[in-house]
Amino acid sequence: MSFHLRYRKLILLLVLLIAAASVGWHFFKPSSSQQGIASGNGRLEATEVDVATKVAGKVAAVLVREGDNLNTGQVAARLDADELAAQLRAAEAAAQQARDGVVSAVSQQKLAKVTLERTRELIKKGFISADRLDRDISALQTADASLAATKNKVSEADARVDALRVNIKDTSLLAPIAGRVLYRLTEPGEYLAAGGKAFTLLDLSDVYMSIYLPAEEAGKVALGSEAKIVLDALPNTPIPAKVAFVAPRSQFTPKEVETKNEREKLMFRIKVKVEPEWIKQHADMAKPGMPGIAYVRTEPDAAWPAKLGQ
Repeated sequence: MSFHLRYRKLILLLVLLIAAASVGWHFFKPSSSQQGIASGNGRLEATEVDVATKVAGKVAAVLVREGDNLNTGQVAARLDADELAAQLRAAEAAAQQARDGVVSAVSQQKLAKVTLERTRELIKKGFISADRLDRDISALQTADASLAATKNKVSEADARVDALRVNIKDTSLLAPIAGRVLYRLTEPGEYLAAGGKAFTLLDLSDVYMSIYLPAEEAGKVALGSEAKIVLDALPNTPIPAKVAFVAPRSQFTPKEVETKNEREKLMFRIKVKVEPEWIKQHADMAKPGMPGIAYVRTEPDAAWPAKLGQ
């Protein structure tokens, strides 16, 4: 009899615990369950831009360190350009020589034309035979061909000079965007082949968080709609953002991403992009890699939870 009593008490206790848990969940459930608001866990990310050399060469100087903020067009590294400079001087000399050759070829062509005209006049007067005319016509054709060939040499020489000037310019590695140095991948004295990576930039104008929502929620999220991001390290600073991308196809969430259903269902990736103006003013606060939660509206007029502000 006592056994049955203890058994009933145990069942009653379990029922009470379940009821308490349900009540607790009802009152303390995450705000993302608020009507018209969906959320997901993620980490801040930023577009990475690899800066590589266009020409091969030895690294002469690296002017940045990891964590430095660069402006667009700022010189970040330089390759040794001495050999290219010597090649440029030789190419410029060859181009000048080719231009001098054009001057000489033009003179020869003019002389051949004058000679041909004189020969034609003398033939009309019967002073010389027609055989001389053939030779002078041939001489003019030779002069024309020589002038054309010399002009081609000038074009080739000028193209060589232009290419070397571009190569010398490319020995200065410039930041293609305004961003933060994520990786410094080379050091002075190293040799980089053409296409060798020198450093990697984070594009701080494109900072975002990817979250995963089930179809019933993702289908209600509109591109461009307002969103909020709350980082674990900045719980009292909601970050303004917008929905920049909604995946057209579902997928299994990555293993490192936690969802309510623990990967039981296919989910849709939502990209929430931080407002660029906010990043400009708080670049040192929100750093790529920081974990947090992104909140998105599934109903246009849904009110944000109090902790997210208005």
